[in-house]
Amino acid sequence: MNLDWVYRTGLVIGIVLSGLAFYKIMNQVILGRVAKSTGQLPTALSGKPAILYFTTPDCVPCKTVQRPALRKLQETLGDGLQVIEVDASQRPELAKQWGVLSVPTTFVIDPRGKARYVNHGVTRAEQLLEQIQKFERK
Repeated sequence: MNLDWVYRTGLVIGIVLSGLAFYKIMNQVILGRVAKSTGQLPTALSGKPAILYFTTPDCVPCKTVQRPALRKLQETLGDGLQVIEVDASQRPELAKQWGVLSVPTTFVIDPRGKARYVNHGVTRAEQLLEQIQKFERK
């Protein structure tokens, strides 16, 4: 009996699980690193949840997907949410400090100013809302 397919399937599953574990670990490292960086934001936090959104002028997914998602979230939460947009090409030192490797990158910050979630790439409004609601329930 040829068990080559079992070996290959196991190998693929192992690689995928390793990648997911690495992604989760790196997100925790980034969040730990930026724990004290909220004081250096371009806009002062106002005691309400915030989305720190890193973008660049030439980022097409930022313009076509992420910004509309943030607008939708802002419409849903109204004054209960602060969105802070940072042009990573104009503020490379801030992007580096926050561990931004690509745009769009969003950080979800709780009302006390602690970064709770980091999202690399385009993130749906529904996912951002879920993340905000998770720490509001705690």
